[in-house]
Amino acid sequence: MGEWKIQVSVRITQAMRLELEKCAAAEKRTLGNLGAVILEWAFEQFKVAGSTERLLETSIARPNAKSHK
Repeated sequence: MGEWKIQVSVRITQAMRLELEKCAAAEKRTLGNLGAVILEWAFEQFKVAGSTERLLETSIARPNAKSHK
């Protein structure tokens, strides 16, 4: 049997929802599934950073992008 899942509710702007829906459609995922993937990934990043302050200070380099530091 699979892992039990719970529902989580978040408040976002209508513009963000529309953008997320477009991304979900492009990925052939539901909005809920895309949200779960993003939330799980973001939480892993948060745990590595150790705090929201450090997380927000960290920029993520794009693949094959050169750093401009």
